[in-house]
Amino acid sequence: MSADAPTDSTPVTQAPSAALVFVLACGAGLAAACLYYNQPILGTLARELHADARQIGLVPTFTQLGYALGLVLFAPMGDKFCRRRVIVAKSLALCAALLVAAASPSWHVLVAASLLIGLSATGAQDLVPAAAMVAPESSRGKTVGTVMTGLLLGILLSRLISGAVSDRFGWRAPFVLAAATMATFAAVAALRLPPFPPTTQERYASLLRSMARLTRELAPLRRASLAQGLISVAFSGFWSTLALELQGAPYHLSSTAAGAFGLAGAAGALAAPVAGSFADRRGPIAVVRFGAAVVLGSFVLMGAWQGSIVVLVIGTVAFDLGAQASLIAHQTIIYGLDPSARSRVNAILVSSMFVGMATGALGASQAFARYGWTGVCALCGAAAAGALALRLFGATDAKRAPDAASV
Repeated sequence: MSADAPTDSTPVTQAPSAALVFVLACGAGLAAACLYYNQPILGTLARELHADARQIGLVPTFTQLGYALGLVLFAPMGDKFCRRRVIVAKSLALCAALLVAAASPSWHVLVAASLLIGLSATGAQDLVPAAAMVAPESSRGKTVGTVMTGLLLGILLSRLISGAVSDRFGWRAPFVLAAATMATFAAVAALRLPPFPPTTQERYASLLRSMARLTRELAPLRRASLAQGLISVAFSGFWSTLALELQGAPYHLSSTAAGAFGLAGAAGALAAPVAGSFADRRGPIAVVRFGAAVVLGSFVLMGAWQGSIVVLVIGTVAFDLGAQASLIAHQTIIYGLDPSARSRVNAILVSSMFVGMATGALGASQAFARYGWTGVCALCGAAAAGALALRLFGATDAKRAPDAASV
């Protein structure tokens, strides 16, 4: 399988095997899912651990902050070391963190465990650049989109699984189940993934410092990070408060129902390869603008017609589609900027996203406590509007190749 893992000095001319892409997609989905198992059971966690909305809101907030911090601190690992070993090590660390969460006796311990989960779940973002590394330029967007489908389905279906398992076996069970899946994937990764040779011999500290240089020198990366970070505020703000909204009037629904909304959002994940193919053909700018506009329109719709479960489902499908389409387009752009630094540029983009997600989780929990669902929709809509404004009025260079376009 080593032929599937060329170095950046070896041009890729053939698409990677379907089996390799499948393993990458599954691993990305399983790791990313661990970040979201807590969201549909926040109401249960608040009740069982005697926490109010603000206190329990720290659980998803610290998960996202841990992920953003881990992306920055661990980003050079994928460029400097054998990526397979990095993926296996992070999978085992994530397994341990999930077991700590399952054993948490209080919300304080669960918040600390959530930080550890976020730090170690960054293995998902070692798998996405691997997809770009094994794909030829002509189909990079499609290959990355396929792996991202696995990642996004993991995120969305995690909510369904967590809600259903928690209602039947208690809130600790989803964390135990997640730990088992990560232990299994660690074994599969060790046996099936190619080694992915390092792309640099620079010192680790130098690579960390280089992230500031990359951010300073690559304007397309800066704009992509800011825009996707704003969209992530809306994404996380919605999912971090949905369970609390559904448990109250007029819905009075369980954690299972809150998790089932992941199925509605899965439509957006399934559209990821389509968005990637469109970005390959037409360039990513149109895809990004479309995505931001759809996210904004969705929150306007959900804010205007509160209390309607049908509108809530439609809004969930639409805003998730918009958010994922925008992300795929941004990744298509940044992976062509500096092939030798794909792990680092990916970390810059995704860490910006998760800072946005942490901000969204914290801000939405505060908005929900004060203003209810109206406050959540206003916050998320404002963030999406900011992203759309950046896309409509920011610098663009639509005539350049899609993976090197300015955004």
